[in-house]
Amino acid sequence: MKYDLHSHSIASDGTLTPTALVHEAVEEGVTHLALTDHDTLAGLPEARQAVAGLNIELIAGAELSAMWNGRTIHIVGLHLDVESSVLREGIRQQLEFRDWRGREIARRLEKKAGIEDAYEGALSFVHGGLVSRTHFARYLVEAGYAKDFGQAFKKYLLKGKPGHVRGDWASLADVVEWIRAADGIAVLAHPARYNLTATRLRGLLAEFIEAGGEAIEVLSGSHTPNEVKAMAGHALRFGLLASAGSDYHGPENPWVHLGRLPEMPESCTAVWDSDIWQQRAA
Repeated sequence: MKYDLHSHSIASDGTLTPTALVHEAVEEGVTHLALTDHDTLAGLPEARQAVAGLNIELIAGAELSAMWNGRTIHIVGLHLDVESSVLREGIRQQLEFRDWRGREIARRLEKKAGIEDAYEGALSFVHGGLVSRTHFARYLVEAGYAKDFGQAFKKYLLKGKPGHVRGDWASLADVVEWIRAADGIAVLAHPARYNLTATRLRGLLAEFIEAGGEAIEVLSGSHTPNEVKAMAGHALRFGLLASAGSDYHGPENPWVHLGRLPEMPESCTAVWDSDIWQQRAA
């Protein structure tokens, strides 16, 4: 079995259609794929059709943005009931904010950096109903304002830069509640990426568990071997299940591949080996 429980399609900020994503996963030998687009379920119907007749299981998921102590964090929901009214209302609120943020990013880029028509430029890269900072970065590169994706973020979109707009997402507790209301499993995504001190990370994990969170991404496409070891330690210490996800967005990032993750540390209980997984998957 090969699990990849964190991936993106053009329904959010990925570059492959859900169908192409499924077929690439099959080529990589992935047997269980979670499509977890940012704050949307829009890619799941196509992905469900794509897996029909193939040797791969699709897990309905989403990566939801949340606020914790004034910073943005991401919570992956797995085995979601996509018909949940609570989840759908939460996602509606997230998308409403994303739309406002996109227009505000464009306004600030024009006012502070003299970049006109950035919103329309970003929309040219949007294939779903969601505009993200990633779409703005792609436009900034195409229009010649940045030489590459990383520079676009560093020069224009990060904190203190002309196009930065602070996140104003739902609270950590609310987002976990949406996932639980949809009978899903709440997973803290790529925890090492938040650059928290050990004390603050422990605080985040404690609040995550208190809210109903059940798992942490020990294996992530952005985690170094030392970070994997550290996150495995946190999973053991806090009694959290361990998840694995590449956070794949498309072939433009050649250092990240679907399903190409190290072995789960023996100290961890993989989320797919848990009773919770079996109950939610039934």
